[in-house]
Amino acid sequence: MQFETTWIVLTAVLLLIELWAINRVRKADGKSSNKLLWIVVIVFVPMIGVLAWAAFGPKNTEHNPHSPQDRQ
Repeated sequence: MQFETTWIVLTAVLLLIELWAINRVRKADGKSSNKLLWIVVIVFVPMIGVLAWAAFGPKNTEHNPHSPQDRQ
């Protein structure tokens, strides 16, 4: 019974990480085709897709109005 519970918890955690990654991809700057490709990879190759997105995906997805670049 403990073994099954562990897999359920790990699956739930992976699902939450996937949903978080998909949301970050949606909010990222870039072409829609690139976003769609990342979402497909994250959904259909879950563990590897999330790791690949974390390593190779966009690094800055939030707009910070207080950044020095925006003050110029």
